[in-house]
Amino acid sequence: MIRFENVSVTYDGAAEPTVQRVDFEVPEGELVLLVGPSGVGKSTVLGAVSGLVPHFTGGTLRGRVTVAGRDTRTHKPRELADVVGTVGQDPLSHFVTDTVEDELAYGMESLGLAPDVMRRRVEETLDLLGLADLRDRPIATLSGGQQQRVAIGSVLTPHPRVLVLDEPTSALDPAAAEEVLAVLQRLVHDLGTTVLMAEHRLERVVQYADQVALLPAPGSAPVLGTPAEIMAVSPVYPPVVDLGRLADWSPLPLTVRDARRRAGGLRERLTGRDGTRDTPSVPPAPPEPAAPLASSRWRLRKRPAPAPTAAPPAEVRSLAVRRGRVQALRHVDLTVAPGETVALMGRNGAGKSTLLSALVGLVEPAAGSVRVGDVVPHRTAPPELVSRVGLVPQEPRDLLYADTVAAECEAADRDAGAAPGTCRALVTELLPGVTDGTHPRDLSEGQRLALALAVVLTARPPLLLLDEPTRGLDYAAKARLVAVLRGLAAEGHAIVLATHDVELAAELVHRVVLLADGEVIADGPTADVVVASPSFAPQVTKILAPQKWLTVTQVRRALA
Repeated sequence: MIRFENVSVTYDGAAEPTVQRVDFEVPEGELVLLVGPSGVGKSTVLGAVSGLVPHFTGGTLRGRVTVAGRDTRTHKPRELADVVGTVGQDPLSHFVTDTVEDELAYGMESLGLAPDVMRRRVEETLDLLGLADLRDRPIATLSGGQQQRVAIGSVLTPHPRVLVLDEPTSALDPAAAEEVLAVLQRLVHDLGTTVLMAEHRLERVVQYADQVALLPAPGSAPVLGTPAEIMAVSPVYPPVVDLGRLADWSPLPLTVRDARRRAGGLRERLTGRDGTRDTPSVPPAPPEPAAPLASSRWRLRKRPAPAPTAAPPAEVRSLAVRRGRVQALRHVDLTVAPGETVALMGRNGAGKSTLLSALVGLVEPAAGSVRVGDVVPHRTAPPELVSRVGLVPQEPRDLLYADTVAAECEAADRDAGAAPGTCRALVTELLPGVTDGTHPRDLSEGQRLALALAVVLTARPPLLLLDEPTRGLDYAAKARLVAVLRGLAAEGHAIVLATHDVELAAELVHRVVLLADGEVIADGPTADVVVASPSFAPQVTKILAPQKWLTVTQVRRALA
């Protein structure tokens, strides 16, 4: 159905091809997963299938890509629309209508389908993706995860023969991700739909793939094989595979179920130990500026800790927020201490991003109060607020305006009153190998997020807010982010992150706050909250239950 024949893509101004020697076939009715570290060209490979590369992105495509017999060099994206449905990393860039129901119908209208067919397919898709309650909602009022489900639904309604999906579960809560993946399985198995998908959260998707295509490094030829074959050699792999490698299981398990069947001996070796005892407790605020961490190049020079204040970095009391007709938050209480890292978790639309917006002053409370240090965010001028709180949004492009990485860093230094080179040193830590002249739009989604984080951290705010900070990041990039955030917490920064990444929460945070329908339903130490939750428990917890372990790192430390 999809055929790559010795394909290479070189963008204008690039010295080397972004991808080259891509030569493999995706048979009809199979789900092929494209994996590899951030920035190796996965999105470029996907774009070549839909014709967006090179017709929309520019650059030079050599070789040949055919989809259902159509050559993408001679067929523009609109001439492939009846065959290929595409959802990119940024669903907002795909929307052309204002409401959910209109967006689901738009693709079919473009193809001239009969009204009765359109009505039936819209209803089917609303039910498939759990969107029925949102049908009349303006898309602009939806959460990021809800928007992602709408974007997926909009390409399902025309019934394309090929689906191309770039990070389709990155903004979805665990339950919604399972629902979307179940829909894809049904399309593949029952209708013969062909799916080519890139995804960094392999713990969610690898077991569903018929084949995996690995792009090991920029410019490298892809390696194709079964999921088990590729996970044995891949530089990126989920926690279940990491645990299998640690325990020397062969073949490596790909699912929690397979791993649990083999974990009896490992549980015996771990008996009498409790991994959650190693979970970090909330640290007191450091009395003196912390010493620089030798492992982080951007902290080699002594850097001042946040200025101490009598008030906590964040304090929310009986907060209520309305967004149009929607009661986004109600009766929320939250206090964050210096040096504390807190994860906001819950299903899509629970109010996580709204709470972050209230803390940074983007929304005004309908009731209750919000304080950041000694100021009220929505009543404080931005230049004064930036020294107290910084937000890295779900869409990092909202913070990036310059034409080069160097220009972004220079502007960040000026705005923060920081020494020249401060932001660039952060970028070097988070994005090794990215040059000064790179345009932010040429970075992958994960790389743009890391650049936006560096821009915000330049001001060293006492309170740092992050919305889905691991979206688009591979496991190595996530590990670098965790190291940076741990260093910031050790220096006294308070960190609040909204995330669906249960593995990140298990690895990093001191405390988890669960939200549902705008209310706090649980608030406690990470181990207590996630171990008790079937939806938000990490893979290692599920595998080794009833023993309480959160991460492979804890298990490795115990066995050593």
